[in-house]
Amino acid sequence: MPIGFGYDAHRFKKERNLILGGVKIAVCNGLDGHSDADVLLHALMDALLGAAGLNDIGHFFPNTDPKYKNISSVKLLKEVYAQLKKRNFKINNVDMTVIAEAPKIYPFIDEMKENISKTLKLNKKKIAIKATTNEKMGFIGRGEGIAAMAVASLK
Repeated sequence: MPIGFGYDAHRFKKERNLILGGVKIAVCNGLDGHSDADVLLHALMDALLGAAGLNDIGHFFPNTDPKYKNISSVKLLKEVYAQLKKRNFKINNVDMTVIAEAPKIYPFIDEMKENISKTLKLNKKKIAIKATTNEKMGFIGRGEGIAAMAVASLK
């Protein structure tokens, strides 16, 4: 059973929407990036691509291509899913962790799981999303940004 790991981090940017797991979270600033900077879905996509032995999201969706400017990462996740299907992979499960001092994401986890479940055609019981802080250490602890990690297994 192939397994992949993904990691992503972005710094906060004023006057930008925060999108995590395809959910708009209006309680704080958004993240800086070429697309919508959804660190959770970016980490998930890299984990899925890695498990399939494929290149990372930068290869498939380069930040130098204007067609990906401000694009929803849910759309990118659909394309990653299409790449997996084309190679006859099925997703077994995914496990993700958001690392942030703020905002608290627990109230949004069910909606995030719903977005991922619909996009990947995966039972929500096969999707884990957790959150933790960085205990005030480093760039995350100073409130400068958010990171996410993901693991995915395929059949």
